[in-house]
Amino acid sequence: MRYITAAIIGFAFIIGLLIVGNAYKSRTKAQETISVTGSAEKDFVSDLVVWKGSYSRKSMDLKSAYAELKNDENAIRGYLSGKGVSNNDMVFSSVNINKEFNYPTDANGRSLGQQFTGFNLTQTVRIESKEVDKINQLSREATELIQQGIELNSQAPLFYYTKLTEIKMDLLAKASADGKQRAEIIAKNAGSSLGKLRKATLGVFQITGKNTDEDYTYGGAFNTSSLNKTGSITIRMEFAVD
Repeated sequence: MRYITAAIIGFAFIIGLLIVGNAYKSRTKAQETISVTGSAEKDFVSDLVVWKGSYSRKSMDLKSAYAELKNDENAIRGYLSGKGVSNNDMVFSSVNINKEFNYPTDANGRSLGQQFTGFNLTQTVRIESKEVDKINQLSREATELIQQGIELNSQAPLFYYTKLTEIKMDLLAKASADGKQRAEIIAKNAGSSLGKLRKATLGVFQITGKNTDEDYTYGGAFNTSSLNKTGSITIRMEFAVD
């Protein structure tokens, strides 16, 4: 009887070791993961342009300066219409009025007070249009107004894309697929199979000029100076290993 009891205890001990060993192996297996970074990028062309130009008039008489500025506005409006720009796409700002002064000094550098030099009136014109090529060309040709005595300071146009959500969704799908493919290759080469996705962390959406050396930024680059752009995104993925 004593031998039978000892045998039973020994058998139970072996079974216990096997159970513990299998549990440890399962736990170790469950803790094995593969971490990868999937990425994707896509080129696209801007479909919206915003362009601004500013002009000014200065006179000792406020009414004269205002009348000249309004003549300039009418001339600019006519010029833009002649270039095929819709009136609905033009927005003229309110007039900004500044009193300007000189502060002369004598031979010893002492102030002689202030000297009024006139009223400086400025105004801007803003165009927002989906006719990107036309407005882009116009921004470079607007200096033709100098021939009419109007000093229009043309700013560089800003380019946007109105369907960024579609770009983001497309890139997210491609980056996810890229990450999974990388993980599958790693698992296969290691003699394992890829398990379920455990964790995914989305990176920052970046928009840079196509074929430029722009750097990515922590908060996400958002290029507005290039007509042709490249969107990119990354996703950090962690998979279980079966």
